[in-house]
Amino acid sequence: MDGQRDAKAWLRLGLRGMAMGAADLVPGVSGGTVAFIAGIYEELLDTLGGLGLGTLRDLFKEGPLVTWKRYNLGFLAALVVGIGVSAVLLAGALHHLLEHHPVLLWSFFFGLVAASVPFMLRDIPRRAFAGPALVMLLTGAVIAWWLTGLPPLMQGHHPAFLFGAGAIAICAMILPGISGSFILVILGAYSSVIGALKSFDVVRIVAFASGALSGLLGFSKGLGWIFRRHRELAMALLSGFLIGSLRKLWPWKENLQPLFTHSDGRVEYLQANISPGIHADPQWVLALVSMAAGALLVTGLGALSRRDTSPIPDATSAARHD
Repeated sequence: MDGQRDAKAWLRLGLRGMAMGAADLVPGVSGGTVAFIAGIYEELLDTLGGLGLGTLRDLFKEGPLVTWKRYNLGFLAALVVGIGVSAVLLAGALHHLLEHHPVLLWSFFFGLVAASVPFMLRDIPRRAFAGPALVMLLTGAVIAWWLTGLPPLMQGHHPAFLFGAGAIAICAMILPGISGSFILVILGAYSSVIGALKSFDVVRIVAFASGALSGLLGFSKGLGWIFRRHRELAMALLSGFLIGSLRKLWPWKENLQPLFTHSDGRVEYLQANISPGIHADPQWVLALVSMAAGALLVTGLGALSRRDTSPIPDATSAARHD
């Protein structure tokens, strides 16, 4: 696979990684959604699912170059670099937007996720919705709707806590529709992770990244197995996740009651969705523009994926025997 990509393809892959990283920084948006729309989701699952003890064995037995190509590690490296660049460059900006311009930011991602639903559903034959696929679609929507209604917990900062939070949140981060960042909010680790990225707290960053890596390697194998054997049902469930996640992304909210205060003085509130109130909210026109921009971004990512599609590598098949 590495040899089949030219310089432009590698650049586009890195940009997709940046888009995934930006999405994962916002509670309510999943990097898995971006990966799917960008046409790299199944390659991502297949590559991650191929990693294991066999990777280390081949590294020492056959050398880094063979291992790099056999396990499609260039693909992962490009995505990780892109995600890392987003984390470093955009964490502060997104934190600022969430604090000072939440309606416009939520509107953008609401449009992005809403426009993603048809991209997911188009891969499911219509006949499938007469049976179990419809049940899975509704199940996914209900689960995501319930999860996004849970109140945030108190904040935790200990590295061991961040390790566990990373292991749990990463499972959501690669699922379209389930936001890893929102799982971090529910667990009470979101502010700690964002704060560690902003202040370059190496200990906490390493703790969170180690937990995320541990959870990712285990979860991706199971998810990849499901995709290979029950693709239609998996797609229906993930589409339901997207639909249910729109509850969290609805831009207009009201604060019901304070829950706790962050270390930087910000107050976390229990919130409820409300109507936009077009006569009272001067931002509603800009909010609609932001929604349209999010939808256009999805369209652009979809077009990019059609231009740069390539077969899912089979190089990781050796690792499935571990």
